[in-house]
Amino acid sequence: MKLSIDISLYPLQKEYGPAILDFIARLESYVSISIKKNTMSTQVFGDYDELMDILKEEIKTTFMELDTSVMVLKMVNEDLA
Repeated sequence: MKLSIDISLYPLQKEYGPAILDFIARLESYVSISIKKNTMSTQVFGDYDELMDILKEEIKTTFMELDTSVMVLKMVNEDLA
């Protein structure tokens, strides 16, 4: 099954930019998924199981690196790339 996910990361710290850019760069390292970026969110597209495995790992990494942050995900079971 194909999946499209819209992700917004809100690090609750003064210098929030580097944390967001690091999260996006880690997502971009996966060649099997497609990514679109804009000023408000990042969209990722790919196979459901693969995306969920990737996000499980990368969200955990982000939460462990940041003291406090909010991550909002919106998912649709279709490839909207």
